[in-house]
Amino acid sequence: QVQLVESGGGLVQAGGSLRLSCATSGRTFSIHVMGWFRQAPGKEREFVGFISRSGSSAYYADSVNGRFTISRDNAKNTVFLQMNSLKTEDTAVYYCAAAPTGSGSYDLRRTYNYWGQGTQVTVSS
Repeated sequence: QVQLVESGGGLVQAGGSLRLSCATSGRTFSIHVMGWFRQAPGKEREFVGFISRSGSSAYYADSVNGRFTISRDNAKNTVFLQMNSLKTEDTAVYYCAAAPTGSGSYDLRRTYNYWGQGTQVTVSS
């Protein structure tokens, strides 16, 4: 069992930055691919990015590529989402998720079997 708890959300002006954290429980953190998703009001939950279990590779949705960076600290069982140059359209609840390595397509929600409760990010104009 893996439990995920996000933190770091808040209100920020457009052009600003936020850093989200996702702390996980359990000794299996290092074998999981970690993903970030977001859900805006009235919209489907969408893929933001994911990072490999070692942290050596990360992949991003086109909408955030070049602005967001995912990293992880396996010693602290934590994954991070650094968000820069925020736009109003980045406003959403952000979720971290965990998937066992080899699960398949990591840009799909169904690949992930553990989810956090989400943290709200609001970007004002």
